[in-house]
Amino acid sequence: MISVCGIVAAEAPSLAERLGYQSTDKVLIINGDDAGMCHTANQATIACLETGLMTSATLMVPCPWFPEAASYAREHPERDFGVHLCHTAEWKCYRWGPVAGRERVPGLVDNDGYLWASVEQVYAKSNPEEAFEEGRAQIKKAVSAGVDPTHLDSHMGTLQYDARYMEVYLRLAVELDLPVRMASQATLEKFNQPGLRAKFAASGILFPDYFVYDELPGESRDVKAFWLKILKNLKPGVTELYIHAGRPTEELQAITGSWRTRSAEFETFTTEPEVRQVVDTEKIIRIGYRPVRDLQRKLRKKGL
Repeated sequence: MISVCGIVAAEAPSLAERLGYQSTDKVLIINGDDAGMCHTANQATIACLETGLMTSATLMVPCPWFPEAASYAREHPERDFGVHLCHTAEWKCYRWGPVAGRERVPGLVDNDGYLWASVEQVYAKSNPEEAFEEGRAQIKKAVSAGVDPTHLDSHMGTLQYDARYMEVYLRLAVELDLPVRMASQATLEKFNQPGLRAKFAASGILFPDYFVYDELPGESRDVKAFWLKILKNLKPGVTELYIHAGRPTEELQAITGSWRTRSAEFETFTTEPEVRQVVDTEKIIRIGYRPVRDLQRKLRKKGL
């Protein structure tokens, strides 16, 4: 007689496998944050999507140049655009207010009527319900402008650093049936939130296996070298990295002190042959968020 008490259940397929790849494949989403923030960001994002390595971008709906970015997204439905849920306006001389209206989300605005400059101010002055109201209004405006959102993420991480606001992030993702940017498990454990990925997964929300959380500090780092190192050390599975693409125009220089880094990131992922060579050599498979969204909705229809 053969004993079967030692049989172990097979592991569930990985996200890469469910997307049609091998478990050993390195699958990469290269997302462009801050599309719609200004004209320069729009120009750089479009160029990187069309001739560079960028595979998706996220829109800052409250910003003045959102209509230009939305027009491009509407006219190019094959491109992946998500919503960069925006609850802050961090630049000193370039500000924006809430989409929902100051009367509906009074805690989200400062004395001048703009969104708060920092995440800490949002937590101190506002509340999760206002954050949800504003997030929903931004998504609704994007859809009304003809954008077909592929995913959600959070500008400056406002919806990702506090458990109460993570609930808002989850509610919006479930309501719109959209995948989300999510910190890697190791990062969440570092921030004492080890169960967040499982919580989102239990609600049917998909997200990459890994997220490149380290941002480039200051202006002294070698931007290309930093990203080459990241690309050469990708793990098997689905990873998201994000950049802020911009051209070194007077507009961008007037808005942010990080204009050099943004311009260098644009060049790195648009015109640098060494970066393309590493992608080829490492056999990195580039995808956008659309196949992740489509898989999520397919699984939900099947009740999985």
